[in-house]
Amino acid sequence: MAPYKKMMLKADINRIYDDEYYSEQKIKEEKFFIRPSQKRKMRNSKWFSIGMGIDLPFCIIILVLLTIGTIMMFSSSYAFSFYVNGDSYFYLIRQLVFIVFGIVAMIVMSFFNYNKLHRIAPIILGISYLSLIIVLILPGENGVKRWIPLGLFNIQPSEIAKFAIILFFAHWCSKYFDKMQFARNSVLPGVIVFGTTAFLLYEEPHYSGIVILAILTVLMLYLGGMKEKYIIIGAVIVIAVVGVLAVTGGLSYAMSRMDGWGQSLEYTTEEMWQTTWQTRNSLYAIGSGGLWGLGLGQSRQKYLYLPEPQNDFIFAIVVEELGLIGAIMILLIFALLVWRGITLSLRAKDRFGKLLGIGLTSQIGIQVVLNILVITDWLPNTGISLPFFSYGGSSLIMLLAQMGIVLAISRTANIERQ
Repeated sequence: MAPYKKMMLKADINRIYDDEYYSEQKIKEEKFFIRPSQKRKMRNSKWFSIGMGIDLPFCIIILVLLTIGTIMMFSSSYAFSFYVNGDSYFYLIRQLVFIVFGIVAMIVMSFFNYNKLHRIAPIILGISYLSLIIVLILPGENGVKRWIPLGLFNIQPSEIAKFAIILFFAHWCSKYFDKMQFARNSVLPGVIVFGTTAFLLYEEPHYSGIVILAILTVLMLYLGGMKEKYIIIGAVIVIAVVGVLAVTGGLSYAMSRMDGWGQSLEYTTEEMWQTTWQTRNSLYAIGSGGLWGLGLGQSRQKYLYLPEPQNDFIFAIVVEELGLIGAIMILLIFALLVWRGITLSLRAKDRFGKLLGIGLTSQIGIQVVLNILVITDWLPNTGISLPFFSYGGSSLIMLLAQMGIVLAISRTANIERQ
């Protein structure tokens, strides 16, 4: 029988899946033995595995939000859909198709050996760049280029970019976690990867996507070990760049979206009346809901007052129909999802799983907060969708696939199964 070799693995490094990223000095002597044949099996671990089973509470929360979101999407869209398409069920049917594809993707990814993403993170980042370049070549719509048409639905490259940024920095920070205090290992890759992605989004233009990616980049690098002083310096530089672009006219599209910001209920001219139309009717919807709401399906603002209520401003209809109480309950479910996702990610057996799970879960929380700030006029109308609620194919499918990865992480997390 082959002799055992005595080894101990560092607490937050998962050698079971992929140990080529970690040097031999990281391995200490210790508590259990591994046969050479077992080591070879670890290096050649399968792409898919069952593990200990998914985290059931996290899965249930996802399905609850998806169910509520689908009901509210239909309630918000049927009047607009009938007026535009002659079919009240047009958006609902398409959304249900997207949900089927998304759930299949989530199930498949929940069995995926997420550590394999460690190897292909740079490749996925490259795919993200390619999609962002392709969309710039294709014809635009209303002066913007954000979608790649694929028949049944359109691919929005910014959704791929969000995942690619999270994945790449989870890969980078776990690979160089003991060197992240140095600017060359944290600031430099952050500037290069985010800067190139932001430039391509700027050309679309898609400023809300840039904001979300900026927050995700800072979050991932900070969790990966980057010093706080670099964040402060970076914030000053970003503010300076934005100021220069604003003065030189480089942010003309963004500045046009800021017209009327904070003045939705204080319009003074006919032009301002038209400019603030969407945000003003969003505030009307929120105010009309009161404490308990008008009742499911009873919204008034969705009858062609609030443009395309099934998209970014869907939560205004939610508040109008379900009231403040219903809105708070939904936000609490979102908060529970983020809390549970971060909790199980922190208990993953490897650093890569921790960072990847926290990043994917945090993306939902960031988008929810920004969406609420937009519909209440605390932020300019920049087009930020509400996860699981807003109508859309690529965003929903990508989101559910990403939640599948979090479920895959939960299979190896040290948590009590319920």
